[in-house]
Amino acid sequence: MPFPDFIMAFPAIDVPFSEDVVQTRAIRSDAGLTVFFTFLQDMVLPPHSHGAQWGTVVEGEIEFTIGGETKVYSPGDSYSIPSGVEHGAVIKAGTRVIDVFSEPDRYPIKSG
Repeated sequence: MPFPDFIMAFPAIDVPFSEDVVQTRAIRSDAGLTVFFTFLQDMVLPPHSHGAQWGTVVEGEIEFTIGGETKVYSPGDSYSIPSGVEHGAVIKAGTRVIDVFSEPDRYPIKSG
């Protein structure tokens, strides 16, 4: 099920992937950033690290490698990535996740 229209009306964020690969919508506060991701194509997220992140799979499947441990996450599964821990993922097309980042400026909000 797609995210509802009111969520899709939130602003997008600037990520290093095109909108035909992943759609984003976000809510930012001084305390953090919440992003609604919709992956339209299979993709590989290269290993990287940043501040703390928590997420949950709404639809689809992600194979996450977090701190060297690989696990497949399905709808209803949540993950928590501590600050500075390297992680990467293989994400199937059709996957929707909600991620919350401890860093409010993790991704810039797209203007316009």
